Amino acid sequence: MTIHQNLLGGPPPTHLPDDPEPREALAAGTAPAEVAAQHPTSSLAWAQLADDAFERGSVVESYAYARTGYHRGLDALRRNGWKGHGPVPWEHEPNRGFLRALHALARAAQAIGEQEEYARCSQFLEDSSPTAARTLG
Repeated sequence: MTIHQNLLGGPPPTHLPDDPEPREALAAGTAPAEVAAQHPTSSLAWAQLADDAFERGSVVESYAYARTGYHRGLDALRRNGWKGHGPVPWEHEPNRGFLRALHALARAAQAIGEQEEYARCSQFLEDSSPTAARTLG
């Protein structure tokens, strides 16, 4: 029997369960709003809506979409054993919707001048997944 021990002393990484339907629908070109309506718990769909809104200059709309995806992601993380801190690896693809929503929330907060939320979300992203912070910019 092999026992894996976390030698760093922190909580183990959280790996959300795979939910391929929203990811596949988005990849097939289904409109993000339609995907979010069909899969309202999908952080990925909300993150895509946030990115699309930000790209077209609708920053407040992006903020709202990102906040929805962020909260849906927090709910999923908690249901899967996350205790409010610890790694949420980018390398595990089902985690990417939450991490993208968190990044989008930080970006939109900065754009509307909400510096405290920008700093908090940016630090949360870095603490959760340094890879996501680097990848998403």
